[in-house]
Amino acid sequence: MTVTQALAAFCLAAGLLTLTPGLDTALVLRAAAVEGRKRAMLAAIGVGGGCLVWGAAVALGLGALLAASQLAFTALKWAGGAYLLWLGANLILRPRNAFDAHGGAVPAGGDFAWMRRGLLTNLLNPKIGVFYVSFLPQFLPTGAPAGPFIFLLALIHVAMGLAWFALLIAATAPIAGALGRPAVVRWLDRATGGVFVAFGLRLALERR
Repeated sequence: MTVTQALAAFCLAAGLLTLTPGLDTALVLRAAAVEGRKRAMLAAIGVGGGCLVWGAAVALGLGALLAASQLAFTALKWAGGAYLLWLGANLILRPRNAFDAHGGAVPAGGDFAWMRRGLLTNLLNPKIGVFYVSFLPQFLPTGAPAGPFIFLLALIHVAMGLAWFALLIAATAPIAGALGRPAVVRWLDRATGGVFVAFGLRLALERR
């Protein structure tokens, strides 16, 4: 796989994942609806910052590990593939009918309390790190240094997320209404589950 092919495949998969509503989306929509666009964007920036911290940690640790050990590469490949298959099967078989865009306590303090809330939402969620470890290595092109390229993928993911959050914030009412429809949530969950299953199989069968 070339660098161009890897980036194209990652952007396609990450784009769909970015559109799928989750805890981060709920936090940003709540901030937009209750506190206004400025605080919503600060929350989105905090979310992106948390992803970058996880991305850097995964890139540094995973890059060194993959470069040093064939056994570690094989173990990670099988563990990551199994994790993605499990996530995908759950999304396909048990999609949600709705996601909570209004739950959670309002953070105390001023504008930057929302940025802190967004940052901590991701930093205190080890599932983000597990997901990055499972997902990002699949898009390593032949001959590319693992650490820097994985961090580049994390940067791309964060940029896509911030662009999507900006769109959500600019059109809070209609997009929030669409994401509140059970059929839309079920479709996004199943589509994302299909992506997880496909890439889980690809990861398990991938050779170094």
